[in-house]
Parts: sequence; structure tokens; C-alpha cells
Amino acid sequence: METTKTQQIEVPKLGLGTFKLQGKDCHEAVLTALAMGYRHIDTAEMYANEDAVGDALQDTDVPRDQIHLTTKVWWQNLAPDAIRKAFDQSRRKLKTDYVDFYLIHWPAPDMDLGAALETLLRIKDDGGIRAIGVCNFPLALMKQAVEDIGAPIACNQVEYHVLLGQTQLLGYMQDKCIPLTAYAPLAQGRLASFPELQLLAEKHGATAAQIALAWLLEQDCVMAIPKARSEASQRSNLGALDIRLDQDDRAIIAKLPKDQRFVNPTFAPKWDVG
Repeated sequence: METTKTQQIEVPKLGLGTFKLQGKDCHEAVLTALAMGYRHIDTAEMYANEDAVGDALQDTDVPRDQIHLTTKVWWQNLAPDAIRKAFDQSRRKLKTDYVDFYLIHWPAPDMDLGAALETLLRIKDDGGIRAIGVCNFPLALMKQAVEDIGAPIACNQVEYHVLLGQTQLLGYMQDKCIPLTAYAPLAQGRLASFPELQLLAEKHGATAAQIALAWLLEQDCVMAIPKARSEASQRSNLGALDIRLDQDDRAIIAKLPKDQRFVNPTFAPKWDVG
């Protein structure tokens, strides 16, 4: 598995997302992925599945220190005391002494970002977190966190796929050597409707989803965490690591629409354009 390095931590570039996986399905999906070679598992307080992920971490033969585990604090819990309470609950459900990444899941309109990041760093200093990070932070908020506050941000997890450009944000993060973690990297199952991707899939003896993942994973400072419940889907996603795109392939992908955002709740920040 290829890795990328951030805050002195080596992180597998391809991980398993668990959004909407619940109970037994989540437990089995995580166990299957770990047995297959995945070493990067992503969850969140809001997913209501940290218990199931924690059970899988206990039930697997893979040592905890070989698994990169990410969880997140919900945007309504960003006051310092609320962050600490949320973290303690997450760690208890995950049945682990520490998490590798602890992220702010969404920015809150009225948040005190400095106080929130300071609280995360105090938890890190206490040994509960290996590194801190954020999700859904557009460029202006990233600059505030990194430049104004000076926080050691390990990643920014945002929606990113062949149908949604993140040129400005990714350029900034690459310049700062901060990985962008792509969620919804398969555009929530919409890729098969684009004949261009189907042609590329036929060329490489692959699927449209594998082409889309390969495009992400070949980029510097980009990781991806597709959700995959079944063993077949998990194995298919791993297959993307073996695909090598050429310049013609990238030119075709570049011509696809890049304004298709599928995750845009009412509390979302103002997004960057392009």
C-alpha cells in the first residue's frame, strides 16, 4: 500500500470510509478490509458506528499500531468542553487508547477556531491523538488555521472526485505538504453514466470507479477513503492502485465537468470555485 507522510506519520493513501455503515455491516466491513490489507479506517462521531469499528479493531488479528484510525468531532461540539467530552466518548466507543487523526468534521459559523484547535492540541499532548486535522475547510479557513493560528494540520478531508475540482485548495495544500483526503471519491455512484470513463475503463481492463480512484491516488498529497461494504467492492478499490494512467487518459478526465458537488448541507461553508 502506498503511503503519504504528514506530521511525521505515514498514512496509507487508500482507506476505508464507513459513512452509513452500521452495526454488523460496519463490523464485518472493517474486519474484511483489514484482512484484505487495508490499514486506514475512517469513521466519525456523527456516523454512529464507532462502537462497531471499535469491535472490529478488537476482533482483528492486525495490531492496533499498524492501523491508521481517523475519527471526527461534529460541528455542534466545537466548544472546548464539548470537544473533550466528544473525544472521550469516541475513544471509549472505539475501544482504543488513542486515535491517529482527530478532525473537526465541519466548520461551524460561530466557532472559535483558535480555541477549538488549541483543545485538540492539548488532547494530543496528553497522548490521545497522534495528529489533528480538519474536514470541509475551504481555502480561506485553511489559511486561517495554518497561517494565522499556526496549527499543525495533518490533513483536510473534503469532497473530491473526477467531477468536482479542488484546484485552488489542492494547490495550496500541496505547497504546504498537507494531504487532501478525498471523501465521496466515486461521486456517490454516478460515474457509470459518463461514457468517457467507460472507455477508459475498457482501455485499462478496469471499472469506471477504479479509473476515478487511480486518478486521485496518483496525485501528490491526495488520499482517498471510498466507502465499501462488500468484499468485492473493497477488492475492486484496491485494484485501482495497480492502474497507471497516461497523459491521454488525464486529458479526457480533465474535460469532464468539475462542478458536481454532492455533499452540501445547509451548514456548509462558502465553497471555493474551482
